[in-house]
Amino acid sequence: MKAYLIISVIGPLLLNEEGDVIDSERWGENAEDIASQIFTLEEGELPETVATMLSRNRDNIDELIVEDESLATNCRNVLGNKEVKVELGNKVAKTFRANLASYVLKLGLDKEEYRSLLYRVSLALTRRKVRRAAEKRDLFIAQAINALDDIDKTINLFSSRIREWYGLHFPELNELLEEHEDYIKVVTYLGSRDNINKESLMKLGLKEKLAEKIAKSSEKSMGADMTEFDIEAIRSISSITLELFKARRSLEKYIDEAMLEVAPNVRGLVGPLLGARLISLAGGLSKLATLPASTIQVLGAEKALFRALRTGTRPPKHGVIFQYPAIHRSPRWQRGKIARALAAKLAIAARIDAFSGEYKADELREELEKRIDEVKTVYAKPPPRKEKVISKKGKRKGGRRR
Repeated sequence: MKAYLIISVIGPLLLNEEGDVIDSERWGENAEDIASQIFTLEEGELPETVATMLSRNRDNIDELIVEDESLATNCRNVLGNKEVKVELGNKVAKTFRANLASYVLKLGLDKEEYRSLLYRVSLALTRRKVRRAAEKRDLFIAQAINALDDIDKTINLFSSRIREWYGLHFPELNELLEEHEDYIKVVTYLGSRDNINKESLMKLGLKEKLAEKIAKSSEKSMGADMTEFDIEAIRSISSITLELFKARRSLEKYIDEAMLEVAPNVRGLVGPLLGARLISLAGGLSKLATLPASTIQVLGAEKALFRALRTGTRPPKHGVIFQYPAIHRSPRWQRGKIARALAAKLAIAARIDAFSGEYKADELREELEKRIDEVKTVYAKPPPRKEKVISKKGKRKGGRRR
């Protein structure tokens, strides 16, 4: 007998060529349970309800028709040597959908009960899909790198304010301490310049020579005097900024460990922070894996790219991957070629992380380094400039070749 397997919200059905019901099963009464079984089916697995119905009719079925390839594979495992074919939109399935109301009545439901069940199951299924999408670790990484950027902006803003504010009291310190964190430690833990001496500065981790220099400057400072009341006001901001530095280090550690789990090849190729930034810009690891290398190359430079397309100027040669040391440390005429080579390897690394999970970052990095060496050898000197020719209309033709 030739049978057609139909999946509905009520449950799976077996129909013959005339569209008559051979056998059927109910998913259950609870909307969450029904959504769970349908979700299992969409994930490529066979729910127990379908397997039970097929096993019961195994001896009567000679050929089974389904509408999905993964469902066909699972049905073959249940039916053994019986033939299972995939016919998307077959005539029996179309007949079922066209006469859904009559089939619903045959299965013991009226129209209102069916509509209510359909609504509840749709809501439950949507919640489950949204939850599954939100559970992807690459989205956690994207949020973490965005939080890191926010912390950096806040640290720079607060540090500038603290330097300007405390500079009224000890202006010389601004020149002596370039690192924001060291400067803020001095403000937070020592406060007034009267408390600054060589020993206290060395306890904060400063080198002896630098500590001695700062201590001497504090004795001869031309800054205004500040009361303890004024210092405490500055400390209220500087202590928060120190906590932000700790939070930043904690986030960096989290991103590093998460990238090792989610995208080890991307991490091994460009490091955890740049890798996480690429995942964030692409909208997730799976989306990054589907992007061509040319798009990965300019991720983060979308405004410049669209401006180039609109005005006809030269498009950008790199986006956020400019942070890769081999690119930003190279001469300008080599950067585009290195960025192109890096983007090609990143595309491969992202696809491996998304679809296979093997670790091949070392091989990819070795191949990339060879290509970088080749670029630096072949293009060691800048390209010659094109001669600028003045046309009859007075407009310059030609330009710099890059």
